[in-house]
Amino acid sequence: MSQPNDLPVIPHWIGGESVFSSGSRTAPVFDPARGLETKRVGLATAEDIESAISSASKAFPAWRDLSITKRQQIIFRFRELLNERKGELAEIITSEHGKVVSDALGEITRGLEVVELATGFPHLIKGEHSENVSSGVDVYSTKAPIGVVGIISPFNFPAMVPLWFFPIAIAAGNTVVLKPSEKDPTAANWLAALFSEAGLPDGVFNVLHGDKEAVDGLLEHPDVRAISFVGSTPIAQYIYENAARQGKRVQALGGAKNHMLVLPDADLDLTADAAINAGFGSAGERCMAISVVVAVEPVADELIEKITSRMSTLKIGDGRRNCDMGPLVTKEHRDKVASYIDVAAADGATVVVDGRGIEVDGDEKGFWLGPTLIDDVPVSSRVYTEEIFGPVLSVVRVNSYEEGLNLINSGAFGNGTAIFTNDGGAARRFQNEVEVGMVGINVPIPVPVAYYSFGGFKSSIFGSAKAYGLQGFQFFTQEKAITSRWLDPSHGGINLGFPQN
Repeated sequence: MSQPNDLPVIPHWIGGESVFSSGSRTAPVFDPARGLETKRVGLATAEDIESAISSASKAFPAWRDLSITKRQQIIFRFRELLNERKGELAEIITSEHGKVVSDALGEITRGLEVVELATGFPHLIKGEHSENVSSGVDVYSTKAPIGVVGIISPFNFPAMVPLWFFPIAIAAGNTVVLKPSEKDPTAANWLAALFSEAGLPDGVFNVLHGDKEAVDGLLEHPDVRAISFVGSTPIAQYIYENAARQGKRVQALGGAKNHMLVLPDADLDLTADAAINAGFGSAGERCMAISVVVAVEPVADELIEKITSRMSTLKIGDGRRNCDMGPLVTKEHRDKVASYIDVAAADGATVVVDGRGIEVDGDEKGFWLGPTLIDDVPVSSRVYTEEIFGPVLSVVRVNSYEEGLNLINSGAFGNGTAIFTNDGGAARRFQNEVEVGMVGINVPIPVPVAYYSFGGFKSSIFGSAKAYGLQGFQFFTQEKAITSRWLDPSHGGINLGFPQN
């Protein structure tokens, strides 16, 4: 493909304004539905990295000391602006990621939930107070911000994942440098400009575009006190190990291989609808997608028939049109996901529906792969063990609840899972026995609401802190314990002894 020379270049957002990269390195940004490069994004140099972190560092003292009431008013205004103009942001997401507009609106709405949680931050950063712990001595605690926070977010949710972190970090008094994915970077700049319009002081929220050089710059810079990350497990582990080595706080959320356990008493129509939504929504490019249906016999044949019939009704095409599923984010990713279909066949699985070569409502050059269903997938196959991150749904047949549970618990990941059943006792047993961080009962994608926290077990998380909810506020604050004594005129004179209870 020839390289246009007149494409617009996306700048950073530093100190409250657009700032173009000081270097010449750029990365392509595509419209996935047209297979067309539409713009470039400037990649950060060492100078840009220093500028963004310096901007956040300089803005921190004044933002930390701004009254809670004024901080809250700015966040309320940001919430109102985002809600009013979310349609504009959804169009941006669709043009760079490819997901259908309704799905883009859905991710913004889930991000808005966290903004709404952040508006209530005065209650969530209150300390405690104990009076007269010793004669005339009080002890109380305060929740202080930690300083400059680095956020590194993935391509699959260019609005929602940043919104999981920066509203809480900023509400708590921190300043932020966000490094979004270079595949769909415009949403981050749009959010930063909107926050500025809401009254956020310059430098409190900065956007730094880049690749590994920008990531490493955030990990290594001494002024960055904490790192929040969502992405693949290998990168999450890299982020965790390197940031922790630098003495930073880290919350690093990794990959997944989410299972849906279907018991023989399940409502199979409900289950089939859920499998379609959870397996193929957002083209399967989400860490909470269901990628494996674990069917407890004898339900597999009937369930596969119901899923297959529903797949035939899905309309695949340009996300700006009336479609159910859009393209994948890049050609390289599409080709990687499609390659698993050949792996499945070679490993002895049955390809029930092959999404390659599907007819679409969109440009033939788009990065298309239709919904794919594979039966009898061996648990030794890479199709089962690896996170595919695309519209490929596998079926594994088991003979009992216990066999299905053991299969889920033996996996390397522990992000999300679901059980479909009409047996309350079985569901209650499952939620207790399954070794996974987020569990759905007849709910296929159990992403918690904002006042709970998001995160998994095992290789799906590094560090102990989950995203948003109370854990989010705990991550972005540090506690000070203060011991205070105010002497009245009747005190008994100097006492050099150590304070005693």
